Amino acid sequence: MERNLKNVLVISFGFLLLFTAYGGLQSLQSSLHSEEGLGVASLSVIYAALIFSSMFLPPILIKKLGCKWTITGSMCCYIAFSLGNFYASWYTLIPTSVILGLGGAPLWSAKCTYLTVAGNLYAEKAGKNGKDIINQYFGVFFLIFQSSGICGNLISSLIFSQASTKVEISEENLACCGAYDCMTDTTNTTGSAESSSSLIYTLLGTYTASGVLAVLLIVIFLDQIKLDQAETENEILETTSFWSTFLATFQHLKDKRQCLLIPLTMYSGFEQGFLAGDYTKTYVTCALGIHYVGYVMICFSAVNSLCSLLFGKISHFTGRKLLFAIATVTNTACIIALLLWKPHPKQLAVFFIFPALWGLSDAIWQTQTNALYGTLFEKHKEAAFANYRLWESVGFVIAFGYSTKLQVYIKLYILLSVLVLSMVMYGVVEYLKAKSSLGTGTATKKGNVGPLVQETHM
Repeated sequence: MERNLKNVLVISFGFLLLFTAYGGLQSLQSSLHSEEGLGVASLSVIYAALIFSSMFLPPILIKKLGCKWTITGSMCCYIAFSLGNFYASWYTLIPTSVILGLGGAPLWSAKCTYLTVAGNLYAEKAGKNGKDIINQYFGVFFLIFQSSGICGNLISSLIFSQASTKVEISEENLACCGAYDCMTDTTNTTGSAESSSSLIYTLLGTYTASGVLAVLLIVIFLDQIKLDQAETENEILETTSFWSTFLATFQHLKDKRQCLLIPLTMYSGFEQGFLAGDYTKTYVTCALGIHYVGYVMICFSAVNSLCSLLFGKISHFTGRKLLFAIATVTNTACIIALLLWKPHPKQLAVFFIFPALWGLSDAIWQTQTNALYGTLFEKHKEAAFANYRLWESVGFVIAFGYSTKLQVYIKLYILLSVLVLSMVMYGVVEYLKAKSSLGTGTATKKGNVGPLVQETHM
């Protein structure tokens, strides 16, 4: 058990170091590289490449390289993105964004495969339930990994706070902050307090070093798992072969419930993209300065983590419908308030209230949408979650793609419209599910042969 736990801890702290860097950079892209929308364009490219990557690369790389070296190589893709930020231009940042996107899916797939294989192998030797061990491993992983959002954003804010001069933001420039922004680069660079190149290089050097440490940790301390040691691993590779995964993803769209859930899944990408790309730039950086972005995103990450744990536990008692209703009301209230609010430095607490409420809602969207997919598509989970990753990534691509083309108030109206459409379509899914369960129950009572589908109320 000690050796297996050691490997779980090595992967967990490797991901913590890696995403300390990437999470912090993602939050700052729209503020650091606002010229011609380079920052948000790079984020859009990352998720576009991630879509392609998730369709084709994971099973091939895991089969050829094994989990350890797939994780190592994919982590190097993230380091390339950090290096691309040192001299940010369309010729450096976009190619490194593509590289990161291509490495993203194999990284997560290899991590999941490694923990699953390690859990099953240990359970077989110890005579324990494989699912219980796997759940313990994933619990340890996410407990450590979730703190990366706090660490990365704290580093950025602490470094940018070292600026020797603080620029006082004029009322004229503050008028261009918020929902009715002026759509100019000067508006946003003023709020960033013209962070010096030395501070930016210090930040990027710190993030790059964190990524390099992650790679070294994996290379030196992580044991390689031979995938032919157990039948489970062979099954993983066989069932996720190149063409079967690709075809199953799109064949799953024949299920009308999956089609109805597309708006809800895309909304997850829209709302996260708005917070990372628009709120940080047009509200926080514009009115307070770039050194506050990290603190604000720490608030989001902390609330998100705590609420994810909370809602995961209470969903068995409340049901997912009530939780989705809470998230809808909370997000709707935030969107309306952001449309009306004119950000000002004197209202410092308000800048933290929005990400806190956003983190609460996002915790529900993430936990309950994943649970909904697992419940509805129990027999086709691989294809279902491939669709989840696909449509959430599409939401990110669209949100970041139009970020520099539209004023914030238009993006807020789009966000609200997608939210309303998502809830209407989700309501239809719940209706079809209830109707199906009722029909199955009636058929069983009449004596028809067939298993009664057991539903888990989340």
